[in-house]
Amino acid sequence: MRLLYNLLTYLLLIPFAVYWLVRGIGNRNYLDRLPQRFGFGFPEFDECIWVHAVSVGEVQAAVPLIHALRARFPARKLLLTTVTPTGAARVRSALGDTVEHCYIPFEFPNAVRSFFKSTQPRAAMIMETEIWPNLYRGCGVRGIPLILVSARISPRSVPGYRRLLPLIKETLSHGIIIAAQSQADADRFLELGASSSRTQVTGNIKFDVQLDAKVKPEGEVLRSTFFGSRPVWVAASTHDGEEEQVLAAHRRLLEDHPDALLVLVPRHPERFDGVFELIESEAFNVVRRTSMQPCSPSSNVFLADTMGEVPLFFAAGDIAFVGGSLVPVGGHNLLEPAAQGLPIVTGQHLFNTQEIADEFVASGACRIVADAEELAATLSRLLSNPDEAQEIGRNGFGVLARNRGALERLMVLVEPVLEDATVA
Repeated sequence: MRLLYNLLTYLLLIPFAVYWLVRGIGNRNYLDRLPQRFGFGFPEFDECIWVHAVSVGEVQAAVPLIHALRARFPARKLLLTTVTPTGAARVRSALGDTVEHCYIPFEFPNAVRSFFKSTQPRAAMIMETEIWPNLYRGCGVRGIPLILVSARISPRSVPGYRRLLPLIKETLSHGIIIAAQSQADADRFLELGASSSRTQVTGNIKFDVQLDAKVKPEGEVLRSTFFGSRPVWVAASTHDGEEEQVLAAHRRLLEDHPDALLVLVPRHPERFDGVFELIESEAFNVVRRTSMQPCSPSSNVFLADTMGEVPLFFAAGDIAFVGGSLVPVGGHNLLEPAAQGLPIVTGQHLFNTQEIADEFVASGACRIVADAEELAATLSRLLSNPDEAQEIGRNGFGVLARNRGALERLMVLVEPVLEDATVA
């Protein structure tokens, strides 16, 4: 099956190149270091610890891990790879030059060999859900310890993996350590052939998120400068087909709270201009973040058309709506607004973060809505009942506090492996 898999990767080489070039026409960030996607132009190391985080959410989850690795192994170079340019932007904003960054190559065998030859990782840590047969095998045949961090497999993914079971079993057979988010995730890995002796439940290191001390005061300055004293709700990480529902909810909300302001944060930067046009077509008075102009009393919507400022907007808001959930994307990070004690509202499509969402619901730490009408009604009720809103925020912060410690458990598990791997 591996032979067929590799043949497929080569057959996809031209379509993949065309796809990436087309994406680059709409968003030039996709052309950033494009040769790395195909096995060229990687940074050269004698050795490093390699961490992979596919995009923004995984990079954010990896930040505490990176800090822990820097503290424990200060002499070792850290390489952080991503798939998406938005993930790369988050690496720059969150970690600066404390880590090296490059894009992970596509699964062409030659590209994978070039990646390992250039970067020379002594150990590899891959965040959450990424399963790459050639990269995993590349670690195995080179004796590079590989740890899957906060590893998870959604129930929806299992049938697809079962169809490739011989390949997946072989992929998971190279001495891989699986630090699973939950027992259910661990069981799914075991079902797919993972080693029971190398699979442990350590929890989700996203719960160990640490709020930058500057965020709250900077959020207060942002609010006083750009928003004033009006009620503010933040719709973060929204997707195509979701902004229409968010704007419909805001129109309905303005009937009860005419001074309410929507801070709209689309998930992908290439959509900023299109969302701006949508807002204008809906006859809202909109201010763009990049204009650096404050909202006037007649402004209805503030479009956050920048990257890396979501925590700042949460710090300037009263209520957080977490997107990717009114459309079947699977939901996004509930923990970031919870870390700021904000009341959280989200949609029903939460399969990418189901266990966290279930705990939030059971703890009274968020409100689930089905559509624009329910979203508007929930927002109106929370703005009219600050005690209820504050209780939801406290409950969310409590969920976060109860689940902290995954990073510490992870480091206890992997430190002996990393120490052996980084002996000069």
